[in-house]
Amino acid sequence: MKAKYQSVLDLGQQLNIQDGDVKEENGKLIVKGTAKNQYEKNLLWDEIKKVGGDNPTDIMADIKVADTTIYATHTVEKGETLGKIAKHYYGKPMKYVAIFEANKDILNNPDVIHPGQELVIPNL
Repeated sequence: MKAKYQSVLDLGQQLNIQDGDVKEENGKLIVKGTAKNQYEKNLLWDEIKKVGGDNPTDIMADIKVADTTIYATHTVEKGETLGKIAKHYYGKPMKYVAIFEANKDILNNPDVIHPGQELVIPNL
């Protein structure tokens, strides 16, 4: 069972999931841990569904979220805009306004962001 879901376990390691535990019981893989934020939890669930389908019966995952006050954090990379970042996290570039509003402490203009800035991606 671990081999089937190895990509999920690898992603958990890559995301540095805390308090992680994986075991096999009665033909099911039982995965527990705490993701930093909701976005990382969603990434894990997306990978579980990619491997096991929309309602996998051979895995049980109990993934908690350490910080529920935000959706994610994002470090700006060269060439990014708030619109591109909003599209990545929310699927809609026009949601850039929410990201701008959540980061007014470091941003003065939604059209001016710089590589290396750490942005809060708010819950919508």
